[in-house]
Amino acid sequence: MQAKIHPKYQETNVHCGCGNTFTTRSTREELKVDICNMCHPFYTGKLKFVDTAGRIEKFKNKFAAAGYASLKKGKKAAAEKK
Repeated sequence: MQAKIHPKYQETNVHCGCGNTFTTRSTREELKVDICNMCHPFYTGKLKFVDTAGRIEKFKNKFAAAGYASLKKGKKAAAEKK
């Protein structure tokens, strides 16, 4: 190994958006994360949508008026074949 080319590996404080904090090791002094093992749906067993910048609401509003267009097309095509 060459000397003086590797970053300093040190203890790191990790802060989650849910308020959880824990210590690990990294090349950075402090890390801020959005999701950790205390609030991630896989580990908690609760279904939770992580909505960044309102994308889920934007999607729902965009397709709310359209309804289930793919289902309507299927019925219409079946009626035309008869």
